Amino acid sequence: MVAARQHCTARAVDDRHLRAGAGPLSASTERIEILESADREALALLVVAAGAASDKLAERSVAIDLAELLSVVDVFLITSGRNARQVATIVEEIEAQVKAALGRSPIRIEGQSEASWVLMDYGDVVIHVFDPETREYYDLEHLWSGAPRIEIDPAGPQALAAAEG
Repeated sequence: MVAARQHCTARAVDDRHLRAGAGPLSASTERIEILESADREALALLVVAAGAASDKLAERSVAIDLAELLSVVDVFLITSGRNARQVATIVEEIEAQVKAALGRSPIRIEGQSEASWVLMDYGDVVIHVFDPETREYYDLEHLWSGAPRIEIDPAGPQALAAAEG
């Protein structure tokens, strides 16, 4: 994994920021210095996926840096759709935009038939797309409350390229 300071459209935020009522996603496209242990490729995928989810009006998107806690995944992106149809649409859009921008396809996708909780496994990034009831029941944000949050700009790969340039 690549560590140290890098410029990207993602940065760590602490739980105090989130509890203060500020949303976990920022609309800012300014260059932000990050100190996460998640590598650059995972952060690029995170930015594209969050942008795709935002394009389909996903709600309550949260990114969690798990690189220091788990050896199998760097980042979770957790988001919600209002119903099964929107969950499916969000999943399709994430898959299409990540493929177009980064040339990556998920290793596997689980839960598409029910569309109450769809898990998209990209190896270093795992994306969870929930309906509201299932998200509340499993409460992954609480389960991983000790892990750092990552604030991301959902503007997609253009913002990432601008930040690197």
